Amino acid sequence: MFFPSLIVIPIVLIAAFSLIIVSVKILRQYERAVVFTLGKFQSVKGPGLVLLIPFIQEMVRVDLRIKVIEIPSQDVISRDNVSMKVDAVLYFNVVNPERAIIHVQSYLPATSMLAQTTLRAVLGQHDLDEMLSERKKLSADVQSILDSQTETWGIKVTNVEIRTVELTENMVRAIAKQAEAERDRRAKVIHAEAEFQASQTLVNAAKILSSIPAAMQLRYLQTLTEIGAEQNSTIVFPMPIDIIKPFLELFEGPPKMAVTNGAGRAPLLHEVQSDA
Repeated sequence: MFFPSLIVIPIVLIAAFSLIIVSVKILRQYERAVVFTLGKFQSVKGPGLVLLIPFIQEMVRVDLRIKVIEIPSQDVISRDNVSMKVDAVLYFNVVNPERAIIHVQSYLPATSMLAQTTLRAVLGQHDLDEMLSERKKLSADVQSILDSQTETWGIKVTNVEIRTVELTENMVRAIAKQAEAERDRRAKVIHAEAEFQASQTLVNAAKILSSIPAAMQLRYLQTLTEIGAEQNSTIVFPMPIDIIKPFLELFEGPPKMAVTNGAGRAPLLHEVQSDA
């Protein structure tokens, strides 16, 4: 009797220890347990200590932390028929463990495949310039579409970041030529606008100077002063008649009156007499 008891006791202890391992589960703070009783969903438990009925209940662990998935490089054709390769990064987490286990077979690859198809569909509706300049807006559009479609799976898409838009060498050269032509166009437009503004300023200045003759003479003398200050040189310039006209009148003296028979007008000396 003593010898069989030595064999039975260890077997019972091993069986009890196995039952404890099967029935007692410890979940971390970021984990939840989806418990099934005879294959039927019962509840979501955790974190902490979870007790299960051996051989009747089973559980599936669900991680609630944010997961990061690299979306592989996708071949995308833009709306303006430019082929490129685009890759992105997807951030999501499980907010409803029941739906994540029951409504989809495997939520991790399902979310990854859905992100790939959505990325190709969204980027294919935009031009190349929009992809390069409005990357944040496109990322937000992909995120909103994924979030609405994965809501039934208990998945929350928190962010989508488009990392790389890779073009072929021919397309890179074409874009460089286009950018160079755009810069040349802007330079010519700016130069033309500057010429227009300068001509308008000159017209306004000419109107002001022409209204006051003395201002024109002062400007003329100022220009001569600036020319003479640059270097020692002899400059021959025409003298405006308006400047020397007062001096000519002084040399001519006062006008003389011509005597006629009786009353009559007094012509100037330099006036030419008509035939008598």
